[in-house]
Amino acid sequence: MRSASRPPPCTEADQAGHAGLLPGPPRWLPGGQAQTIWPALCSRRHLGPAPRFRRERWTTPDGDFIDADWLADPLPGPLSGAGLPAPGDRPLLVLFHGLEGSSHSHYAQAFADAARRRGWGYVVPHFRGCSGEINLAPRAYHSGDHAEIGWMLAQLRQRHRGPVVTVGVSLGGNALLRWAQEAGESAAQQVAAVAAVCSPIDLTAGGRRIGAGLNRWIYTPMFLRTMRAKALAKWQQHPGLFDRERLLAARSIEAFDDVFTAPLHGFAGVADYWRRASAKPHLARLRLPALLLNPLNDPFVPAACLPAPQEVGPCVTLWQPAGGGHVGFPSGRFPGHVLGLPAAVTGWLAGHLPAERAGPG
Repeated sequence: MRSASRPPPCTEADQAGHAGLLPGPPRWLPGGQAQTIWPALCSRRHLGPAPRFRRERWTTPDGDFIDADWLADPLPGPLSGAGLPAPGDRPLLVLFHGLEGSSHSHYAQAFADAARRRGWGYVVPHFRGCSGEINLAPRAYHSGDHAEIGWMLAQLRQRHRGPVVTVGVSLGGNALLRWAQEAGESAAQQVAAVAAVCSPIDLTAGGRRIGAGLNRWIYTPMFLRTMRAKALAKWQQHPGLFDRERLLAARSIEAFDDVFTAPLHGFAGVADYWRRASAKPHLARLRLPALLLNPLNDPFVPAACLPAPQEVGPCVTLWQPAGGGHVGFPSGRFPGHVLGLPAAVTGWLAGHLPAERAGPG
């Protein structure tokens, strides 16, 4: 139920957004490629010690499992004193990771630090096969996995009585938006607000971009290395599940999705999957506050495919800064840090919580 002190969930004022809260990239790290690669490998992810997690395993209705990593750290400094709600009443930040991501990803660590500093709870539910152990069922995960998102959120609502806000990064953001679109009015009963960071909401445009030019030589082999290994492990579990020889021959995300991702999840092929799973055509259906953050120099998501204000409904806030790369957003002196992104996004999410629950800025 909504608190009477919460701001209206969808307002025209939201549409303008406040992308200026995001720090611009430093001069020493120009360009979308550099702003993607360097932050993931070298920039600082947290203040103080690295976040620690405790793992909880959930059994799915089809006999598989989901591993959820909960932030286990005590609150630092002044946040550990009296005056904060009990842990179960505090806001809970849920992060849905990107392609082949996990709670160890640089952005997941940075958002954990931001939640810790605000006194919020934090959890990363892993998509199947991404927690370090291959899942059991004859399926994996995909960009439009809205039913899986809904099931995960239902599990969290059973475990946490306080308000919930959600962030989806890249693939996880598109899947989160698709859940909110399919849930309609009922989405606001589950979460207070959603944010999608660097999400390929037009999967066709994004899929083709990652398979072209420099991306084809940098990112495609990196993703395919782990995706192919997991797919082959899945074939060992379920022999004949897909065409193994075609998978071994795949040299692009598009080819991989056509032989593995699409057929395992009920799509006719990669074109059908990318079309039906894309969130962009359904943005006007969102009925709760939704932030879409897409830098214009993202090497994975072409700026030309991003929505204009007139293409989205009044619940959607668009942040489209000039720089940031793909889930990079570096700032500060060399070697930089990635703390500005989670600070800005959690600040926006806090604005959709009751004032007494939002915590310190």
